[in-house]
Amino acid sequence: MLKPHEKHHETTIVKRGGGKHAHDEHGGAWKVAFADFCLALMCLFLVLWLMAARNTESLEQILTEADGNKTNQGKGVMPEQVGGPRGSMIDRFPMPRTGNTDTDGKAEKSTENSPQAAPSKVSYETPDDLQLLAKALAEMSKDAGLASNLQSVVTPYGLRVMLHDTDRQGMFVRGSAVPTGKFTTLMRKMGPLFARMENQMLIVGHTDSLQYADTSHSAFSNWNLSSNRAMSARAQLLAGSMPTGSVLQVVGMADRAPLDTKHAAAGVNRRIELLILTRGQAGAIAAMFGMPGNKEELAPGIDAEIPDVGALKQLRDKLQPGSN
Repeated sequence: MLKPHEKHHETTIVKRGGGKHAHDEHGGAWKVAFADFCLALMCLFLVLWLMAARNTESLEQILTEADGNKTNQGKGVMPEQVGGPRGSMIDRFPMPRTGNTDTDGKAEKSTENSPQAAPSKVSYETPDDLQLLAKALAEMSKDAGLASNLQSVVTPYGLRVMLHDTDRQGMFVRGSAVPTGKFTTLMRKMGPLFARMENQMLIVGHTDSLQYADTSHSAFSNWNLSSNRAMSARAQLLAGSMPTGSVLQVVGMADRAPLDTKHAAAGVNRRIELLILTRGQAGAIAAMFGMPGNKEELAPGIDAEIPDVGALKQLRDKLQPGSN
């Protein structure tokens, strides 16, 4: 026991726990959290950038013609997604191939650059000749697995070839001008056949009556879509070695000429038409937009081209009710 005069020598030690100190704010835990947050943002921006770059590349490929020119129509329209790897955040779109290349990627030689290597030209003028051409095209469509997608009709103007969608097979990715694999194969196989004929053709694009959400005047519409699809069909024919001179006109008709008027979204309304013109009809169409040939003066300064009376009468008799 301590004596009274020794009590002042005792030392008391008090330990305090907890509490907040000024240096605690400079700990490292919040820095790790902030770094994780920045890394997540960087990954998000990278994914968005990849998606935007992919969409831009897709649009440029769709609007690129065979000679490398681009149209100004259809900007801002993205083709429909057709699938991608499971779990991937990046959309996958089929990319159309441009340029005169075959399936092996080798450049094809155009008969325009070497006329001596070009085969003898064939002219299809009579109904029998056009029927033989229709039979050859039907065989090609059968080999390509598109037998039910092709219809051919002999008309006074020439052979009307219709390549339309069905419930099972379409010619293009829905809502875009990206051709499907089977349609690309068929058009490229038709190229050499058309390269051997003297006839010229019209390429006409048609859509169904379904409209885009943006209906403003400057927005992408079925007019743009039908025109782009017609140009895409032309590009595939050229890639199959068809000469550029075989195409007289490329037209987009949107939904103005449906085959199935009762069903707006019918697959048969979404189609590409190839009108193989006779020589006389090709000349008449060329003269319609150029200098007319056979003409007579109606009044001073007013000329009118004389129509083919025989062809008009034949068409009129065919369209009359009860005619065969």
